[in-house]
Amino acid sequence: MADSSDKAHYRFWPKRLPKTITPAHTALWDNLATSARRYPDKTAINFFGRQTSYAQLMAQAQAFAAYLQVLGVQRGDRVVLLMQNCPQLVIAHFGILRANAVVVPVNPMNRAEELKHYILDPEARVAVTTADLASELAAASNALPAGQRLAHLVVSHFTDAFDPAQGDDAPPVAWLDWLLTRHALPILKEGQVHAWTDALACTDRPPPLQVGPQDLAVLPYTSGTTGLPKGCMHTHASIMHNAICSAMWGNGSMENTTLMVVPMFHITGMVSLMHTNIYCGATMVLMPRWDRELAARLIARWRVTHWTNIPTMVIDLLGSPNVDSFDLSSMVYIGGGGAAMPQAVAQRLLEQYGLRYAEGYGLTETAAPSHSNPPDAPKQQCLGIPFIGVDARVVDPDTLREMPVGESGEIIMRGPQIFKGYWRRPEATAQAFVQVDGQVYFRSGDMGRVDEDGYFFMTDRLKRMINASGFKVWPAEVEALMFRHPAIQEACIISTQDAYRGESVKAMVVLRATHKDQVREQDIIDWCRENMAVYKAPRAVEFLDALPKSGAGKVMWRLLQEQELARSAAGTQASTVHSFR
Repeated sequence: MADSSDKAHYRFWPKRLPKTITPAHTALWDNLATSARRYPDKTAINFFGRQTSYAQLMAQAQAFAAYLQVLGVQRGDRVVLLMQNCPQLVIAHFGILRANAVVVPVNPMNRAEELKHYILDPEARVAVTTADLASELAAASNALPAGQRLAHLVVSHFTDAFDPAQGDDAPPVAWLDWLLTRHALPILKEGQVHAWTDALACTDRPPPLQVGPQDLAVLPYTSGTTGLPKGCMHTHASIMHNAICSAMWGNGSMENTTLMVVPMFHITGMVSLMHTNIYCGATMVLMPRWDRELAARLIARWRVTHWTNIPTMVIDLLGSPNVDSFDLSSMVYIGGGGAAMPQAVAQRLLEQYGLRYAEGYGLTETAAPSHSNPPDAPKQQCLGIPFIGVDARVVDPDTLREMPVGESGEIIMRGPQIFKGYWRRPEATAQAFVQVDGQVYFRSGDMGRVDEDGYFFMTDRLKRMINASGFKVWPAEVEALMFRHPAIQEACIISTQDAYRGESVKAMVVLRATHKDQVREQDIIDWCRENMAVYKAPRAVEFLDALPKSGAGKVMWRLLQEQELARSAAGTQASTVHSFR
């Protein structure tokens, strides 16, 4: 890629870093194998006090790969991975790659109705999960037509990976029932359920490693403005590029200790944390869920040096009544994305702890970062500058003319980490790319601007999307699920302002005539929580007699959204006036 010296942001480029890198000619498995040879006895994973060395991690992943071969998994097969952060996720992820197969990471917050799609679309016949989620996955598979169900389900208990710890490593009391319960294994129609311990006890040899840089490695799903989630085809090369570059950008080394609480099913946790740390040979301190007191204890006890997060975690941490007793002195890097970090919070981090919060920006299609703030020169509430190897521009979304400094347009980018397209969706793939000056760019769908220093800032969205605490909620997907409720005739999803989450989900609902005055707002909310991931479920419901429609019969969601924003602004103004009386 051209290293044009006229780019404004190059004045702020870390002098220690190249602007592009030579592509690796190895598969992702080689990163774990290399770190295990170099640092066999070094702690790779720390999970509630149980430490797994790099040699142990590699051996367990190899055993799992061999077991997958016994189950019939072949090169290129897609394997569903449904887990919260735990050692089993890392073992299974690399075991699937070692078996020459493709990881399909799925959000563990999804319910059975949603999970059907992640079995059907990639034509997965094998899945791996934890016992607390197994019944949902089995229910999803069992509801599918014969011949399209899972053939094998490997199930692990959290206690397969840790002993109930004492002292600073103990999980919060509220988590104990969830972590320690030994759930009964579900029944899988047309299939078999396997215990995780049996998989790791496999003594067969794994198959020869056959995959290379251009083979499909990961198929994470992303939703959009229409229809069901789409699989993003990432090769070993695209993931490898951002794993290596994330290590370089953040001063990654084998001496790093990283707090891993960002979910590893998500592209950021998977690439910028798991793959990056394993490439470095660093130590990963895993948290399956967020808890501010536990996070503070783990940072202090294990001298955590790096923490990538979403801003709401930092806000919550600093909001603890015990914050003055937290020891964050080991931290040398803190950053994240998914939502803007409030300037006041970033300033407090700097003044109280000497930490500059470095925000970044990326999408599932870009294997996490396409932009990041230079750690030594970050700007607050800013996406950052184009990442290593990335050429990014802001263009008019209609004419594709590059916009002048300071003017808003669509962010487009090209680079080695860009995905190869949407799984079996050629039309969607074609719409996602555009040619500018003879080069192919990915259209982000996000509106932004570039300042005089070459830093990118978000201004708006072209895509219809809600950002709730960093989780992307796509209204079309939620609406499609809500239409399955027997009382709902029509539904339109919009966002509401939320002081903590940034945005929350609201449903504008028209009830069927047969159900009017029989269904309450809370009934709809409760049903949604039972049938979809909790972050997608509406937190507010408003009943309407009809949804506004255009002359072509399309729901005018923008009108409903603008009305909601106007109400929110009026309410804020009223409460502000009241507070001064």
